[in-house]
Amino acid sequence: MGHAASARLAVVGGGWAGLAAAIQATRGGDRVTLFEMAPTLGGRARSVSMGTDPERMALDNGQHILIGAYRETLRLMREVGADPDAELLRSPLALVDGRGCGLRLPGGPAVLAFARGVLSHGNWTLAERVSLLWTASRWAVAGFRCAPTLPVGDLCAGLPAAVQRDLIEPLCVAALNTPAGEASASVFLRVLRDALFSGSGSADLLLPRRPLGELLPEPAARWLIQHGAQVLTSTRVMHIEADGAGWLVDGERFDAVVLCCTAAEAARLARGHAAPWAECAAGLRYEPIVTVYAMSAGTRLPQAMTLLRSGQGDGPAQFVFDHGWLSGRPGLLSFVISAAQPWVEAGLSATAEATFTQARVQLSAHLQAPLLTVQVLTEKRATFRCTPSLPRPATRIVGSLMAAGDYVDGPYPATLEGAIQSGVNAARNWRA
Repeated sequence: MGHAASARLAVVGGGWAGLAAAIQATRGGDRVTLFEMAPTLGGRARSVSMGTDPERMALDNGQHILIGAYRETLRLMREVGADPDAELLRSPLALVDGRGCGLRLPGGPAVLAFARGVLSHGNWTLAERVSLLWTASRWAVAGFRCAPTLPVGDLCAGLPAAVQRDLIEPLCVAALNTPAGEASASVFLRVLRDALFSGSGSADLLLPRRPLGELLPEPAARWLIQHGAQVLTSTRVMHIEADGAGWLVDGERFDAVVLCCTAAEAARLARGHAAPWAECAAGLRYEPIVTVYAMSAGTRLPQAMTLLRSGQGDGPAQFVFDHGWLSGRPGLLSFVISAAQPWVEAGLSATAEATFTQARVQLSAHLQAPLLTVQVLTEKRATFRCTPSLPRPATRIVGSLMAAGDYVDGPYPATLEGAIQSGVNAARNWRA
C-alpha cells in the first residue's frame, strides 16, 4: 500500500477531483495538505445553505445524476465511510415523461436490456425502434468510435426525429451539457458504451437521497483528517514556485503539487511554468446549468426523475426531480436546465416563469398546487463545452506539477466520475 519513501503532496482544490487525489495519495503514504479557497468542500457539486426555512436548507447547487457505471465514485464513497446503497436511490434507467411514456430499461444483461427497452417503447413506431437498434448495433461493431471531428447531430442524422427528440437529445445534453448539434460524437459514444452496454446495472440511475456534501465531501474530509492529512478551507493558493525537484506553495515546500482547482485558477498558477498548458486550460469554453427549485404542496410525481420536452415552444427544462422520492421533502421539485446560456441571458425570473409554464402544461395531471419559487441557482461555468476535436489539458503539467479535474484530458465529459478518475490518476502517477 505505501510508497518506498513518503513525500509531501499539495492538493490545490477541494472539489471531488481534489478529494480523490488527496485520499489516493494519503492511502499511498504521502503527507497531504489540501487547500480549498471556499469555506466548504465539494466544488461545483456541493450543498448550499439557503437560510432557516426548512424547505430552503441544504439545497444542492445543482441536481446531479450518478449512474451505475460510476464505479470509482462508488468505491471512493465506500472507502470514506459513506453508504451508496442508503444514500442513493437506485433504479433502472427510465427516460419517461409526465404521461408515463418513454424508454424504460429492464434489468438483466446490458445489451438485452437495451433491446427490450427499445422494442417496448410505446411512443415509437416499429420502424423507429428498428432504426435505433440497427444504428446502435453499427456503433457497437465500430467499437463505439467515430471521427473526432464529428458532432452528435451528424452522428445521429439518420435516426428518426422522434428517437432524436426522445432519447438522443436529452441524453446528450444531460451527459455533455452541450447541444447535440455542437457536441462531440466520440465522447457521446464513449458515454453510451460505458453507461448502456458495459454490464448489468451500468445504466441504473443513482439519485442522491442526501445533500451532495454528505455523499462525499464531508465524509472525505473526516477520513483525510483521521488519516493525518491537513485540510485547509478558505485558503486560496496565490503562488507556486519551482524549488529544485519540488515546489514552493506560498512559500511552503512540497515534493509534488496536484492542481485540482478550476481550469482558470489552474491556468493562473501554472502559467509561469508551462505556458502552453495554461493557454489550453484558459481557452476552454463553458456552458451554464440552471436549477429551479419550487414547491407545489401535495404534488408527487410518478417517479423521482421525469423527462420534460424542451426547446423552442416547449420550455427550458429537460428534467424535473421530485424530492419527495429522494430527500423526504414532499412537494419540493427541482427543474434542471442544461446548456442554459440563452436562459441565463433571459434572466432568472423569466427562466423560472417559463419553467413553471412548461410544468403546468407537461405535468398538469400531477400538480396539486401552484408552483412557488424556492430558489433559482445558476452555475455559470458548470461544465466545459464538450465539442468535437476539443484540446484538453494534460494530467502532467511539468515535472511533479500535475492537474486533475473533470476538464483534464480523458475519455469522459465533465462528470463526477471523470473528476474522481482524474484525481486518482494524478495522485498515482506524479512520480512516473
